[in-house]
Amino acid sequence: MRYIVTGADGQLGGRVAANMLNEVSGDQLIFTCPDKSRLREERLKIWEEKGVTVREANYDNKEQMIKAFKGGDRLYMVSGVLIGPERVQQHKNVIDAAIAAGVKHITYTSFLGANREGYNQYVLPDHIATEEYLKASGVDYNIMRNNLYLENYLLNSVMMANLDNNRWVTTAGEGKATFIAKDDTGRVATALLLGKGEHNKDYDVTGQLVSQHEICNMIREISGVDYEYITMNEEEYYDYLDSIYIPRTTKGNYSKSPVPWCANDMVTNESGIRDGLMAIETDTVEKLTGKKPTDPKELLEKYSFVWKEKITTYWELGKVQ
Repeated sequence: MRYIVTGADGQLGGRVAANMLNEVSGDQLIFTCPDKSRLREERLKIWEEKGVTVREANYDNKEQMIKAFKGGDRLYMVSGVLIGPERVQQHKNVIDAAIAAGVKHITYTSFLGANREGYNQYVLPDHIATEEYLKASGVDYNIMRNNLYLENYLLNSVMMANLDNNRWVTTAGEGKATFIAKDDTGRVATALLLGKGEHNKDYDVTGQLVSQHEICNMIREISGVDYEYITMNEEEYYDYLDSIYIPRTTKGNYSKSPVPWCANDMVTNESGIRDGLMAIETDTVEKLTGKKPTDPKELLEKYSFVWKEKITTYWELGKVQ
């Protein structure tokens, strides 16, 4: 059995890649990334020394992906970074290429709410279309619908507050969400890639229930920084994000933006928290990995550098981590 991990140079794919190296021998693994020349040399060296096959697989290049996926049996497919029709086409390319290459099973990273009524998060149309295409393709699959990532509220929210005189601005109000840690999603993806999920089953992947206000208070207490939690309506929040140069879409100009996310994504996600849509609780993490989801308090020290170093933009992170 050979396993393919797409986006192995990224945050989610990278976690899955690292986990898989602890589960199977390197010669059973194919790691792909969109641009091999941008892969860190030390990482490539470690992988190749362990017997991993490392190939380039750009989601826009179906023929390249067919070659990259050749010899693989099961594939982990991380979602693309764009939002809109381009991403849907990229995902279709991956599915088509995998099937053409002889892949027998695909694990896809989707988003919570893709199968539910009343959800209007900006990213959902892409995931809904991808899920439908995957299910109609005939290949065996598992779908993991991740909730909002916990790290975003320990990094991005704090950075934006640091940028604005410690004002933690949101539309989430007092709503709660089962934010999920990326390490937990990586473990779930690894389990599904290894075949530990049920046949053609979808999984909602959720963490512990907590509000953004509670996270703000946790950080205020441990940091000693007097972060002020401010809730706005959607129109006010859009105006606020405009004022700090966060583009409305993923095609915008990010040269002055403190974060790599778009306003449409941020506003609809946090409004979903306010409205209780992101409070779904499941036992997926424990069932598939044998471990309970990460408690937000466990990650506070790991990301304490954000307030200690007064980081104000995502682009500074590489300088201090």
